[in-house]
Amino acid sequence: MNTTAAIRINEIRHHYGQREALGGVSLEVREGEILGLLGPNGSGKTTLFKLLATLMPIQAGSITVGEADAARQPAAVRAQLGVVFQSPSLDKKLRVEENLRHHGRLYGLSGGTLRTRIDQELERFGVADRRRDIVETLSGGLQRRAELAQAMLHRPRVLVLDEPSAGLDPAARSDLWRRLAAARAEGLTVIVTTHLLEEAERADRLAILDGGRVVADDTPAALRNSIGGDTLTLRTDEPEALAQAVRERLQREVSVIDRLVRLESDNAAADAAQLLAAFPDRISELTIGRPSLEDVFFSRTGKLFHD
Repeated sequence: MNTTAAIRINEIRHHYGQREALGGVSLEVREGEILGLLGPNGSGKTTLFKLLATLMPIQAGSITVGEADAARQPAAVRAQLGVVFQSPSLDKKLRVEENLRHHGRLYGLSGGTLRTRIDQELERFGVADRRRDIVETLSGGLQRRAELAQAMLHRPRVLVLDEPSAGLDPAARSDLWRRLAAARAEGLTVIVTTHLLEEAERADRLAILDGGRVVADDTPAALRNSIGGDTLTLRTDEPEALAQAVRERLQREVSVIDRLVRLESDNAAADAAQLLAAFPDRISELTIGRPSLEDVFFSRTGKLFHD
């Protein structure tokens, strides 16, 4: 992968009144990678998206896209960005092609150049055969594809998307990510905000946000491997009491999450056998699993992801 930075985010801070939304976020996004901004609601990822998209002024810190500074050269930054919002941005009463034509003109495209770009992007995202359809007659997945085609008309360097799979069914969500991966393979840099753990696994790299700060930044596999071993999950009617008993027996850190007792293990089979033998009447169910991104979030924040 290219190690050249397409975007540099340095010590970004943002407040809404007295509330801190971002508390010193620093990230570099490499050219030709998909970076996922993962976090629960209120973590700061949408605020960061808006700052990246030059939709809000930067209060403190800096963002550069290529060589352009977002605070001093917002127009130069916008010229390098394709933006897809969480809420649909297409005019639903117009045809797909009409939406793209009007959007292209906003970027100074016209005539044969605009027609060629529309043809190319509709083909790239698999909606060329729906170009004459009224947008509101399309499924959510097809509307998202049309929005991607629209965002790519001016040949952006970076594609920035805010919760792009919101409202899509699983099949449409998978299709969306396949198309993002294909665009990335052609050299496009992609930044996606999401609160879906399964979706975040598809990114090349994840920056996990909580409380306006980056609490983890690495590939999904590396983040999961940082937990170490397997995860044992015990279901019981008395989670706090069982957790304390397991701590005393194994001399290991044990957590209670959603009334489930959880612990990490380097030898899950042996620990499972020991616990079932020691507490046969107190454990109603025991499962062994590989560490997940939710485990990563909990290990870094001490909180459940959906909180």
